[in-house]
Amino acid sequence: MRPFNIVIIGQSGRIEAEALLLAASLRAHAPGFAGRLFVAEPQPGPLWPEDPRMSAEGRAMLKEMGAEILPFESRHFGAAYPQGNKIEALIALPAAPFLFLDSDTLVLSEIGALPIDTSPPAASMRREGTWPVAELYWPGYTACWRALYDRFGLEFESSLDLSWPDEFWKRYLYFNAGWFCGPDAQAFGTRFMEYAVAIRDDPPSEVALQPLDPWLDQVALPLVIHSLGGGRPGPAFDGLDGAITCHYRTFPLLYAREGDRVVEALEQVAAPNRLKKLLKRYEPIRRMVYQGRGAKVRALFDRAALPAKEKEIRTILRARGFWMR
Repeated sequence: MRPFNIVIIGQSGRIEAEALLLAASLRAHAPGFAGRLFVAEPQPGPLWPEDPRMSAEGRAMLKEMGAEILPFESRHFGAAYPQGNKIEALIALPAAPFLFLDSDTLVLSEIGALPIDTSPPAASMRREGTWPVAELYWPGYTACWRALYDRFGLEFESSLDLSWPDEFWKRYLYFNAGWFCGPDAQAFGTRFMEYAVAIRDDPPSEVALQPLDPWLDQVALPLVIHSLGGGRPGPAFDGLDGAITCHYRTFPLLYAREGDRVVEALEQVAAPNRLKKLLKRYEPIRRMVYQGRGAKVRALFDRAALPAKEKEIRTILRARGFWMR
C-alpha cells in the first residue's frame, strides 16, 4: 500500500490557527504516517483584495512540525468564494493518492493505514440535507440532480441510494466536503475545477435559482466523485469523522458536541508554550481553550441527547453568548 498525501489549506487568520492545530495533532497522534502533509497557501493576486498568506511565524512552525507549504494561484475563486481554495489547491499537488481535510479538523489516531491508493474516490457522509433548497415551484430533488448529471454527460441512476424514498435528500449522492480523497490529486482537481466553474457560470435551468454560496463545492463534489468511478465511502473509511479524525467546524461546536477524547486531544496539542503563543492570536482559541469558556459551553449540553440539527446547537450558543467563529 502506497503512502498518500494529506492536503489542508493554510491562510491568514483563523485558518492558519486551525492548520497549526491539525499539523500538531497529526504529529502527536499519527507518528506512523508515512506520507507528506501539504499546507496549500493561496498567493496574493487580483482575486484577493488582502494578502491571504499566513504569518512568517505560522509558516515556520508548520515546517518545524513536518508540513510542506504549497503555494497555489487563485484563478477562479479567491475571496469571493474562499471554499474554492480546496478546488484550486489540488491541481498544485503531485499526481498521487491524496486525502483532503478541512483545516478545522483534528487527527486523533493513526491515519496512514487508510486505503486511499486502492479505493475509488469518496467523501464525508457527515452531512445534512442543505442543498438543493426546497422552494415554491422548484422542480424537486430528482430534477435538480438529474439536470446536473446530464449537464456533464454522467449516468444518474447508479448514483442513487434506493433504500431511501424518492424525493428524500439522502437518496441522492451528497457529501460534506470536510474530507474527500482519491488516487490522483491532479486528475481530481482538474475535474473539480471544470465542474464547479461550469455550475457557477452556466447552471442548468433546473438549478439556476438555487443558492450556490456556500454550497458550490458540495454540489460539484458528488458529480466529480461519480465521474471518476467513486461513490459513498466503504467501511474502511469509518474512522474519518470518527476514531481517526474529528471535523469540529468551530471551537464552540467542538466543546458542545464532541466526545471527551476530542477535547483532550485539542487541549493536549494546544498546550506547548511555543504553539500557544501563536494560537492565542486567534480569539476563539484564546477564550475557549486557554481561558476556560469551552468548559462552560460543555456544561450546557448532554452529549448523549444533543439537538437533532447543528442549527439548534448554534442557536443555544448564541443565546448564551458563547458563539464565536
